[in-house]
Amino acid sequence: METAAEAAKLLQEAGINVRVLGSSNPTPIIEHPILSQFPRYGHSPHAAVGCELVLVLGGDGTFLRAADLAHAVDLPVLGINLGHVGFLAEWEQESLAEAINRVVERTYRVEDRMTLDVKVFDANGHEIGTGWALNEVSVENLNRRGVLDAILEVDERPVSSYGCDGVLVSTPTGSTAYAFSAGGPVLWPELDAILVVPNNAHALFSRPLVVSPDSEVAVESNPHTSAAVAVLDGFRPIPMPPGARVEVVRGSQPVRWVRLDLAPFTDRLVSKFRLPVTGWRGPKR
Repeated sequence: METAAEAAKLLQEAGINVRVLGSSNPTPIIEHPILSQFPRYGHSPHAAVGCELVLVLGGDGTFLRAADLAHAVDLPVLGINLGHVGFLAEWEQESLAEAINRVVERTYRVEDRMTLDVKVFDANGHEIGTGWALNEVSVENLNRRGVLDAILEVDERPVSSYGCDGVLVSTPTGSTAYAFSAGGPVLWPELDAILVVPNNAHALFSRPLVVSPDSEVAVESNPHTSAAVAVLDGFRPIPMPPGARVEVVRGSQPVRWVRLDLAPFTDRLVSKFRLPVTGWRGPKR
């Protein structure tokens, strides 16, 4: 709350109008001496209409929810990490004042990050849900006493069937998140590709796959298996009755990602995962 108030005050002093995104319990904002001064919006596709930029203060989960608002109206999104790893954030909390100054002066770059478009169909082929994801689509089994019988398809051709906890379909941005925890590789965000990672699959062939960004990836559940759910970026669920099908393609609209420096992804990877690089000498030129 205090960091949000500091950011809002800096923006207001620079002549920039501020909106505050409220939670389901608005009391802390209403009672705050600074944040209570600003218009308060709930999480809806219209929350950021008319804005120039979405500023996120928090961890990766907060960033994904804020990206949902930015994506809805094609706005750039800037993250300041207040969480633990904060892989999606651009800078850390101690750099807040400088980041705000860069926003005020518009001295930042915007990169496009690949997204996924998702459709879910029931066993009869009727569309029952649509959505999009920046990180991943996670097809998850709802029956923890058994496995999900799923078949993976790429470009309308079957690849393999699994008894599994689920299947992850990820972007390069999401390769350092849930897909990484499930055993998938790290993909550099400049790469255009779709990553498929079976989640705890009981099968001889259960390796992660990296497929073309122009491919269509589908996951079908067996009509006799339990119900499942497709979870988009960890917080947008689409129910999947037995026999349902998820179709995933490259998103028609990217997320506009604010960059404040030129640091390469390699440095971010080493920093966030605290990778051991002691002894590195580098090229001798």
